[in-house]
Amino acid sequence: MKHILNHLFENKTFTREESKNILTIITQGKYNNFQIAAFMTAYCMRSITVNELEGFRDAMLDLCLPVDLETNEVIDLCGTGGDGKDTFNISTLASFVVAGAGYKVAKHGNYGVSSGCGSSNVMEYLGYQFTNNADKLKSSIHKANICFLHAPLFHPAMKTVAPIRKELGVKTFFNMLGPLVNPAKPNYQLVGVYNLELARIYAYLYQKSDSKYTIVNALEGYDEVSLTCDFKTFSAEGEKIHSIEELGFERLDPMEITGGQTVSESADIFMKVLNGGATTAQNNVVLSNAALAIKTIHPEKSFGDCFYEAEEALLNKKALKSFKTLLED
Repeated sequence: MKHILNHLFENKTFTREESKNILTIITQGKYNNFQIAAFMTAYCMRSITVNELEGFRDAMLDLCLPVDLETNEVIDLCGTGGDGKDTFNISTLASFVVAGAGYKVAKHGNYGVSSGCGSSNVMEYLGYQFTNNADKLKSSIHKANICFLHAPLFHPAMKTVAPIRKELGVKTFFNMLGPLVNPAKPNYQLVGVYNLELARIYAYLYQKSDSKYTIVNALEGYDEVSLTCDFKTFSAEGEKIHSIEELGFERLDPMEITGGQTVSESADIFMKVLNGGATTAQNNVVLSNAALAIKTIHPEKSFGDCFYEAEEALLNKKALKSFKTLLED
């Protein structure tokens, strides 16, 4: 590890293959916790390159437990996290809205690291039992239009670094990998990233893939459409800035979309959205992200049409039905 750290300290970069080998060795437990923590900390202080991110992704996918959902029409709504904004569980709620609208969703999620309540935290609190059983997941997709892929069950090699990430409590390059390593390999993806530099790296990687994608970054540093500011998207249609006002919304105060201080408070917000008891601000943020996901599947549709489609799924409790069906399956 010493030569790897010195390489980083000298501001040198790694090739795709070198990065893949490094992460593979890390997951095999051949370095101690202090060395791994130093490695992750170094990456918190420098920009990752396309080759490095690509190599880390390759290693994660090689080591993961793949899952075949037996359908080619699946979308994931997944952010990198690590934006430090402490919003409520917007992308997870948007996933249920998209499922309620009739689309198949393979939601990749994990426990919060830099935030108090990740998607897995709230799903577990609300009674969902994580599984990597392929038949169970296929049943969920069939009955509820959604399955939940709890990352640690599909990336067992990551058990070496999980406690270190938790102790560090800040975003690391593993945050950057989350959306790239969904074990179901969905052919549609709405990906949220926390800065424009990373958004452009993601755009480069997705241009080389077969996925239909939209990468989103709100210009104040959110890894989702926050409606607190304008946002930028990257897709096959190019790079675009979207004005909140042009979409027909008033700008929100960041406090209107914050999450709870505890998992129970976050879960309370979660259920209020699904049950029709949320604020207009909370609903609009969820629906905007769901609309962007639907537009990723149907780029020929306008954002407005996609928003109305999402709104109908939420207001008519179809999203709630998908959630309840998933828990009961």
